[in-house]
Amino acid sequence: MYRVGILGATGMVGQRFIQLLADHPQFEVTAVAASDRSQGKAYGDACTWRLGGEMPPSIRSMPVQPPAPPLDCDLVFSSLPGDIARETEGSFAAAGYPVISNSSAFRMDEDVPLLIPEVNHQHLGLIEKQKRRYPSGGYIVTNPNCSTIMLALALAPLHASFGVSAVAATTLQALSGAGYPGVASLDILDNVLPYISSEEEKIETETTKILGRFADERIELAPMAVSAQCHRVNVSDGHMAAVRVKLARKPDLKELRASLELFRSLPQELGLYSAPAAPIVVRDEQDRPQPKLDRDAGNGMTITIGRLMPDTVLDYRFVVLSHNTIRGAAGAAILNAELLDRMGKIFHKIKST
Repeated sequence: MYRVGILGATGMVGQRFIQLLADHPQFEVTAVAASDRSQGKAYGDACTWRLGGEMPPSIRSMPVQPPAPPLDCDLVFSSLPGDIARETEGSFAAAGYPVISNSSAFRMDEDVPLLIPEVNHQHLGLIEKQKRRYPSGGYIVTNPNCSTIMLALALAPLHASFGVSAVAATTLQALSGAGYPGVASLDILDNVLPYISSEEEKIETETTKILGRFADERIELAPMAVSAQCHRVNVSDGHMAAVRVKLARKPDLKELRASLELFRSLPQELGLYSAPAAPIVVRDEQDRPQPKLDRDAGNGMTITIGRLMPDTVLDYRFVVLSHNTIRGAAGAAILNAELLDRMGKIFHKIKST
């Protein structure tokens, strides 16, 4: 059992980490850290619990500490805001901690894996390169932006089988992606917001890194054009994207569907605890996927694809849905840590006194 610290523990993604780790067989939360206004308080007093169900009792009395080493743990999960994440996460890596981050701060660094275990587990080879930056043995592994994860996971089997040369994605993103208090109610009620800061750029750059090839200690970006338009909609959880793809080799619809539906990878082969049996589910109903009906597929770790059909501009189009705070955030980072453990990349630290 590894001891886990959570940075940004009182926020929406931090709470999701705590919820998902409550009964985890490999990880036990032993430290929580957050901003100045929460430090020194018991977690139950510092955090207004926003998720369904009760706050895990084991966490309620745990003191909130500053997000700085040392913490009494073997690794840290980070859900820190991007503006403070780089310095803080870097300090933990320098102190010898594995840092599994949901933040955007290090995602595009050349020596940092931007990991979806089903898609690019080979990219963990970049950890060796980080030894030059962190001689202590610490390192940073990031998971992608919440919308990028569902897009890259949907594209991965298509790119492997047929080659993706271009993709255009229009997202409809849930309110929980903005954190709490997030978007003002008077802005989002009876409304759609056609702009989310930096979101389009993240999707366009992260996707080519994730689908790129690891060779000679670097990532060769995937040679595809990616265009994204992002919108905030009045849905609690569940990001959706309408996607159009152009393929280097155009298959028939049956072959295309099979490549998605049959997709399995290393997490399924290893039976990792958080890995869904099917990373991708394809539905045939004309009105699916829907956030209310499909976001919890595979305990929130399966993405759902529907409306799969030929396109009159590119080759094919489909709609994809993902649970943005589980597969798109905390669950993704936990799956990354499970893979790191299986690969022998996590070591117990000496317990602090």
